[in-house]
Amino acid sequence: MSDLLLSVLLPGGICLIFFIAWLLSRGIVARKTTARAKDAAEEYLQEAQREAETARKEADLEAKERLYVRNQEFEKETRDKREELGRLEKKLRNKQEQLDQKFGIIDQKEKDLTALQSDLQEREQKVEKLNSHLEELVEDQRRQLENISGMTQETAKRELMRSMESTARKEVAKTIQRIEDEAQERARQRAKGILCTAMQRVEKDEVVEPTVTMVKLPTDEMKGRIIGREGRNIRALEMATGVDLIVDDTPEAVLLSGFDPLRRAVAKASLERLISDGRIHPARIEEVVESVRVDFEQIVRDEGESLVFDLGILDLHPEIVKALGMLRYRSAGGQNVLSHSREVSIIAGALAAELEVNAWACKRAGLLHDIGKALLGDSEGSHVQVGVELLQKYNESPKVIHAVEAHHNHVQPLTIEANLVQVANRISTIRPGARAEMVDTFCTRMRRLEHIADSFKGVHKSFAIQAGREVRVLVDSTLVNDKETVWLSKDIAQRIETELEYPGQVRVNVIRETRASEFAK
Repeated sequence: MSDLLLSVLLPGGICLIFFIAWLLSRGIVARKTTARAKDAAEEYLQEAQREAETARKEADLEAKERLYVRNQEFEKETRDKREELGRLEKKLRNKQEQLDQKFGIIDQKEKDLTALQSDLQEREQKVEKLNSHLEELVEDQRRQLENISGMTQETAKRELMRSMESTARKEVAKTIQRIEDEAQERARQRAKGILCTAMQRVEKDEVVEPTVTMVKLPTDEMKGRIIGREGRNIRALEMATGVDLIVDDTPEAVLLSGFDPLRRAVAKASLERLISDGRIHPARIEEVVESVRVDFEQIVRDEGESLVFDLGILDLHPEIVKALGMLRYRSAGGQNVLSHSREVSIIAGALAAELEVNAWACKRAGLLHDIGKALLGDSEGSHVQVGVELLQKYNESPKVIHAVEAHHNHVQPLTIEANLVQVANRISTIRPGARAEMVDTFCTRMRRLEHIADSFKGVHKSFAIQAGREVRVLVDSTLVNDKETVWLSKDIAQRIETELEYPGQVRVNVIRETRASEFAK
C-alpha cells in the first residue's frame, strides 16, 4: 500500500517541484526584462534629451546667423543711405552755390539798372533843359519875326510851324531810310545764313558726270578676244550699245566713250558679263546686250526706290519712282540729274524748315522738279510740261505740281514753296563744280545729230560716236536697199550741214545688213 502510494506521489511531487521551479524562473526572467526595459527607456530618454539639446543649439546658431546677416544688410543699407544723403548734400551745396552766383548776377544787374535809371534821369533833365532852351529860342524867333516882318503872332506861329514841320519831315525821312537800310542788311545776313546752312547739308566737291567709263580686264589677252577676228566683235558691241569702245595701251582696261550715261552703263554691264562668260562673238554680244537692257528696267526701279527711301518720301506712285530712277542716267550741263534732284530736295526742305513753312511740300517738289527729263525722249514739249503732265496723271498734290511748273518761271510762282524750290534749284545749279556748260553743249549736239538721222525713213537706230565726229546709222534692210544707202548718207550729211554748227567734219556711216537664220531640228 505504501509502495503504491509512494509510486503515485513521487512523480506528482517531482512534477510539482518542476512546476514551482518553472514559476520561479519565469519570475526571475520577468524581473530582468523589466530592468532591461527600464534601462532602455532611460537610455532613450537621455538620447532624446541630447538630441533636443543639439537642436536647440543649432536653432540658436541659425538665429545668430540670421541676426548677423540682417545686421550686415542693415549696415549696407545704412551706408548706401549715407552715401545717397552725401550726394544729395553735395548737389544741394552745388545748387546753393549756383543760386548764390545767380543772386550775385541779379544784384549786379540791379546795380546796373539803378545806374541806368540814374543816367536816364540825368538825360531827362538835359532834355528838359534843352526843351526849355528851345522854347526860349522859339520865343526869341517869334519876337524877331514880329519886329522884322511886322507879322502878327498867329502868322509868325504858322510860319514857324511850317518850318518845324519841314525839318521834322526831313528827320523822319532820314530815320525811316536808316531803319529800312538796317532791316534790309539784317534780312540779307539772315538769308545768307539760311542759304549757307541749307547748302552745307549737301556738301559735295562736284557732281559733274564723266563721258568715259573704264572696264577692268582680267588680262591684256582679253583685248584681242574683245576685238575679235578682223574687228567683228568690237563692231558688233559698238553697234548693239551705241558707244565707242577704245582699246589702247592702258594695261588690263578698255574705255567706253559716249555722251549717254545709260548707254555706257548698259555697255559696261554687257562687256563685264561677256568677259565673265567667256563666249564673245557677235550673236552672243547681241543676246547679252538685250538681256542687260531688260535687267536695267529693274535696276532703274531700284535706283528710284533707294532715292525715295533715303529722303523719306515713300508715298509716290510706282511709275513716278521708276521715272526718278531713270534720272540716274540723265545729265544736264554735265550734272547728274538724279544727284541734282536729291540736292534740290534736301536744300528746299532745309530752307523750309528754317523759315517754318511746309517742308514736306518743298522737299517733295524739289525731288520731282526735273522728273520730266526722264521722259524727254518719249514725249513732246519741255521737261517742265512733261513733268507736270506726269504728276497730274498720277494725282500729285496741286501745291507740288505748281512748284514744279514754276521752277523755271513757266508760270509765275504764287506760293512760298514754289519760290523756295526755285532758290534750291539755283543753289544746286550754280555752286562750284556742279555743272560744266561745255559738256551740256556737247550732249545737246550729240542728241541733235541722232535726232536728224532718226528722222529719215527706214532708219532703225542711230548712234553719235567719236565725240560727234561720226554718226553710225543702222537701217532696216527690208525698207532700204544697197543703192538707197548711198543717197541716205548724203541726205543726212546735207541736213547736218544745214541745221548744225560743229567743229571739223562729221562722218555719216549708213550700215545695212541682211541676216537669215534657221533652226536645225
